Amino acid sequence: MSTLEQLFRTTESLRETVSAEFASLDLSSLNFKPSPASWSILECLEHLNRYSRYYNPALAKAVAGHPAASCVESIGYSWLGKKSLEMVRPQNKKKYKTAKHMNPGNSALGRATVEEFLQHQRELLDLLQSAGQANLNKSAVPVEFFKLLHLRIGEALEFVVVHQERHVQQAVRVKQLLLEQAVA
Repeated sequence: MSTLEQLFRTTESLRETVSAEFASLDLSSLNFKPSPASWSILECLEHLNRYSRYYNPALAKAVAGHPAASCVESIGYSWLGKKSLEMVRPQNKKKYKTAKHMNPGNSALGRATVEEFLQHQRELLDLLQSAGQANLNKSAVPVEFFKLLHLRIGEALEFVVVHQERHVQQAVRVKQLLLEQAVA
């Protein structure tokens, strides 16, 4: 299975997880925080929405602007791509401080946050399909917090999906803590 196919499947799975796990929760549950310093389910999703508002259009522009001369099966990784992916992988348990404008902590959020997340997932699925016709190894996606640096199209797509995976897992853990608290 190609990397793009795997990213597509992961994105579909994340969309299904968010729909299944959070659709039936009331607003109070969606805003539950295990501790004052941690994020609620909606804050996890809003953090991802903020990234998607930037990366989805940037990726769409890059994919459309850099067609592949031939099919590229594998993604090459730059040092920046490797480091970025290493930081956001769900297996990496180290916590990182997020940029202030990407931190949704203490935001007033509602169900629209979940709907926006699901819409971004639909856009990302379309992008992943289109990316099969793009030069995935073209350095064309400016990094959100420092636009002079660029990720390759393929590694930027992987970064977005892996980052989403990390925070959807975080949101699922928040739900689990909420359920455990309700039982106690």
